[in-house]
Amino acid sequence: MESLLAEYVADRSREADAPADAFTGAAGGAACGDLARISISIAARRISSAVFATEGCAATRAACACVCELAEGESVLEAARIGAARIEEELGGLSPARRHAAMLAADALHRALSAAASSGEILAEADPNRVLVAVSGGVDSAVAALREKERGADVVAVTVKLWADPDTDGTKACCSPEAVLGARSLTHDLGIPHFTLDLEGPFRERVVGEFLRGYGEGRTPNPCVLCNGEVRISAMVDLADRLGATQLITGHYARVVEDEGGTLIAAGSDDLKDQSYMLAALPPAVVARLRFPLADLSKNEVREIAERGGLSVAKKPESQDLCFLAGQSKKDFLRRHGGLVDRPGPVVDASGVELGRHPGHHHFTVGQRRGLGVASTEPLYVLGTDANSNTVRVGSRKRLATDRVRIRNAVMHRDGERVDRVRLRYHTEPVPARVKAEAGEHKALEIELEKPFDGPAPGQAAVLMSGDVVVGHATIAGQSGSK
Repeated sequence: MESLLAEYVADRSREADAPADAFTGAAGGAACGDLARISISIAARRISSAVFATEGCAATRAACACVCELAEGESVLEAARIGAARIEEELGGLSPARRHAAMLAADALHRALSAAASSGEILAEADPNRVLVAVSGGVDSAVAALREKERGADVVAVTVKLWADPDTDGTKACCSPEAVLGARSLTHDLGIPHFTLDLEGPFRERVVGEFLRGYGEGRTPNPCVLCNGEVRISAMVDLADRLGATQLITGHYARVVEDEGGTLIAAGSDDLKDQSYMLAALPPAVVARLRFPLADLSKNEVREIAERGGLSVAKKPESQDLCFLAGQSKKDFLRRHGGLVDRPGPVVDASGVELGRHPGHHHFTVGQRRGLGVASTEPLYVLGTDANSNTVRVGSRKRLATDRVRIRNAVMHRDGERVDRVRLRYHTEPVPARVKAEAGEHKALEIELEKPFDGPAPGQAAVLMSGDVVVGHATIAGQSGSK
């Protein structure tokens, strides 16, 4: 082992400044005292050159020299299979004290590959048997990758990095730097090449930005619907094209169906896990590139498959928070990132009579019952909030009920005559409904409900359905009638 380390330390042929066309990744820094920087150039879908620079111990230098030798001349896909275990094996084994060197070198390489994946570069020739699987580090996506591999597909994995914040618990988030490392390790254990797609910029601007604006304006946005519909999945489909893959595979509990008009999202078989609501804003052209191997499975069946396949995440608990809220309160997040500080205001009844005081309208959403701080002989619920006057309006549950819902920015994939129900909140039963609209985009529409619904929250998604098929989506603007 020592002779191999010494050989790589002595070899300075790959230690150089990065060329102008290189993709560079760096790992390490102040915390450990070691820094690894790998730069790769790509030509004809292969790593045409790989050079490194380091600061710190000899083991880190040796590991970086090793990873450059392993990667140079390989196809981009083969380079994406290289992980810490492969580097350690090539070096003849590393002591526990030196094992971090292989991890730093591998991370630096994969950050360079991430830069290439995010660049628009064509990374591989097309292969009709190749699929790109979105792997988050959880059990669902891991089983999706395992099933694709078992059926004989040429599987490539991608993990999106959406958010990095020292106050977020990355171990509980699906798209954090910690999740990326876990997903990479899992896919390398399966012998699958792995790429990271860094979307933190557009995610911060379009998803987190809308989340903060919404709460500031008295709305309750659903960031997951927006992220899936406009940021994450389209970017992965684009990467699939550049990797020569025919489809993007995800671990969502949903189905892809065809009708006379083309491809649409439909509900998964497991009602408890159905995620069609969260995918409702996907354009049909993107849906046509997707496949969901878990569509007909229950969560228990997925965990059983993971156990049989020896997947390390078989018993991993599900993430319960929004990825950027994991491990912190919404109140603290809104204060730090949106400047939404406590600002006392009145709690009023439906007639405008003040019943008490609240700490800020952004702490409340339509339908909320707890935390109102108002004494009453009957349960009170938030009926609405007004950002301009910083007022929270409350009333009895019967005042929440409405049979008409105003929606904005509606996208109808099919004519409104196809709509027979609408889902107004995630994990609630769809409500029988009608909407008069032609296929296309509409700035404003009204949905007529066949039975009242309690408290549709402005900012949430309204998913228009025909049976269990999603035929349109919109954002709830408010209620326009009640029973």
